[in-house]
Amino acid sequence: MRVKLGDSTYEWIDDWAKIPPTETARNGWAHHGMAVSERGFVTSFHQEDRTLLAFDPEGTLLRSHKTDLTEGHGMTLVKEGETEYLWMADNGSKRQSSLGYEYPPDAQKTSGRVVKMDLEGRILRELPKPDDARYQQTRFSPTSVAVDEERFGGTGDIWVADGYGLSLVHRFDKTGRHRGSVSGEEGKAGRFNTPHGVFIDRRRGRPELYVADRSNSRVQVYDLEGRFIRSFGSDFLTSPSAFAVHGDLLIIAELRARLAVVDVDDHLVGYVGENEEVCDLDGWPNMKDSGGKTVRTDRLQPGKFNSPHGLAVDPSGNIYVAEWLIGGRHVKLQKT
Repeated sequence: MRVKLGDSTYEWIDDWAKIPPTETARNGWAHHGMAVSERGFVTSFHQEDRTLLAFDPEGTLLRSHKTDLTEGHGMTLVKEGETEYLWMADNGSKRQSSLGYEYPPDAQKTSGRVVKMDLEGRILRELPKPDDARYQQTRFSPTSVAVDEERFGGTGDIWVADGYGLSLVHRFDKTGRHRGSVSGEEGKAGRFNTPHGVFIDRRRGRPELYVADRSNSRVQVYDLEGRFIRSFGSDFLTSPSAFAVHGDLLIIAELRARLAVVDVDDHLVGYVGENEEVCDLDGWPNMKDSGGKTVRTDRLQPGKFNSPHGLAVDPSGNIYVAEWLIGGRHVKLQKT
């Protein structure tokens, strides 16, 4: 199966990640991110177990590392000197197969975490909960991290999207001090609603912070001092969730069954794997069996997405997508 994007052609490799087919792998509801190292090795997270997974470019599982995270929801790879690290946004709750895919009873009381890890899953530091009095009543539930890396001339600031909590994007300095927050109300677009992903885009020469304002079906753009610049996508996006760049193209994972690709001027180039009609079927991203029980969907097919959630691009331009569903699905789009 091959798919095209502009002048580029990709081979669609379905179920690319070779994860041991345990009961938890079959029954866990995957809800994680992805990251790729400079050498092209891919980091992901297990469908249900609290385990960091590392794959080679062919999808062979190289290593697995137990963690004390609830979920590897958002993953960002950074480099300091010659060493690569992961920043992880753990949203703090996960649907459990043993509970009929409901959240545990105490889920709304459990705040998430933002941690820096080595590639073996060891936690090296953790950010404090943002300094906002509202978190005394509402949990902090981060979904994504972006770092203004010093290797690119940045400040080392860490931007955190609280996508499932207060719908704010927080700014920390490199020491972990909370410097402030943006809400979407700084500009013309308006208040964020599920700012699911954050990403620092350097395609224009001047770095900008992109915020996937998912439930508002748009992207909001800020400078790295937290000043609103513009928004885009309300005419062609439905559910922006994560970002990755290859060359001059920005790839946006849309939860509603497609990738959107935009150019350096924020104009739509096209969609990949578009399949939005599946999102309106009963039980999506999963399905219901004859007794009304939530089960893994049988609607997956090569060439069409179901629920892109995690996204990464390797140095060769290959695209990796992790989907949000029972049993998970990793798709590799291999550039040909």
